[in-house]
Amino acid sequence: MREGHEQNKREFEDYAYVLDFLEYGYPEDTRPLHQKKPIAQAFGEKQFVMMELTFKDNQVADLAEKLYIGKGKREKVEFVSKMLKYEQLTPTAKTELLHVIKEAVKAQEERFVEFLNNCGPITNRMHTLQLLPGIGKTSMWKVIEEREIKKFESFKDFEDRVRKNIVDPLAKRIEEELKEPQKHYVLVKWKTTH
Repeated sequence: MREGHEQNKREFEDYAYVLDFLEYGYPEDTRPLHQKKPIAQAFGEKQFVMMELTFKDNQVADLAEKLYIGKGKREKVEFVSKMLKYEQLTPTAKTELLHVIKEAVKAQEERFVEFLNNCGPITNRMHTLQLLPGIGKTSMWKVIEEREIKKFESFKDFEDRVRKNIVDPLAKRIEEELKEPQKHYVLVKWKTTH
């Protein structure tokens, strides 16, 4: 089990982004049509879990649509059926994943600015920032120098001072952490242990 993942299970998602909507369920489901319910594969906005949602009758969803799945009255979703692993995602869901991760990162700007301001070295030779795609030693040192002068206040502040888009590297790292086992999980668990 992923480090920090047990903590994630204790908290519930309130919103999820649709990765793929299957009006008649999975193609390999051989039950008669009248026994099938519409389902979606989705991505949780805060805990970054992939899940299967069962929809209420006559409800549909668009790709990347943000749906309420929390406790209480839900407009479209009947219930969360199960948690999914990356390998269980449909080809459409895999294609959509990076896009919705970017939306989730933008929706939690404060959380990730805190990460950029506070993440530290993993070993004597490697800093957490270097795990972000496109952030090499030069960029890492620029981030560290800038945050010592003044903590970053927003993504825009980061991008103005470091001269680098940061949403894409954050989203790509989260996708990597979801796709396959990692030696270091830095973003999927951030804020659950800090």
